[in-house]
Amino acid sequence: MKIVFVVFSCLLFSPAFSQDSTVAQPPAKTKINLSNRPNDHLVIQLSSDHWSSMPDSISSHQHGFSRGFNAYFMLDKPFKSAPKYSVAFGLGISVSNIVFKKENVGLTSGSVRLPFTPLDSTNHFKKYKLATGYLEIPLEFRYSSNPVNPNKSFKIALGLRAGTLVNAHTKGKILEDKNNNTLNTFTEKENSKRFINGTRFLATARVGYGIISLFGAYQLNGVLKDGAGPVMHLYQIGITLSGL
Repeated sequence: MKIVFVVFSCLLFSPAFSQDSTVAQPPAKTKINLSNRPNDHLVIQLSSDHWSSMPDSISSHQHGFSRGFNAYFMLDKPFKSAPKYSVAFGLGISVSNIVFKKENVGLTSGSVRLPFTPLDSTNHFKKYKLATGYLEIPLEFRYSSNPVNPNKSFKIALGLRAGTLVNAHTKGKILEDKNNNTLNTFTEKENSKRFINGTRFLATARVGYGIISLFGAYQLNGVLKDGAGPVMHLYQIGITLSGL
């Protein structure tokens, strides 16, 4: 009877001392799938362009809407531990048009410094601009409040653009006399990269929501080569359309 009592007691109390070998685990974090997000791979920018620190002899003849166009294709690399942040880099083009009135910019001149010649009292072109084109590599550090759906996200991006000059030219249309009477409707175009800085670096910033944002860019080095003229810096203010 003693043996039966001992066996019965062990069977009765063993559940109280037994423990579940399975340890409760915290719920696994849900991974964010960013493989298909259209996070600003294609960036198109339209801008109002200006030169800072222009001498009065140049700024007094800088009239009209000076405009720029930038287009880049960029690869976006989000941080695994913080997917709201990412780094992006790519390749693209940047074109800037600075518009003048009653002024000649002597890109093909043989002088040491780039001549800016006022034409207030002589023949001049009704429409006249200096255009530059650069092949650029943009780099951005980005923040997106909604990385899964960037088209419904608040965005901020800070970065740099490094470029190499591929074209520089002046273009004049509709020749007029000093009284603004039309003399000829031909177009004159002069090409030369001699005075324009062959390499440029710009600091950039943009902020917006979805596919639309405002951006600004400021050239860190001069528009002209050292010794080729006054030290002026390009700056752009405009609108960015992004996506893809």
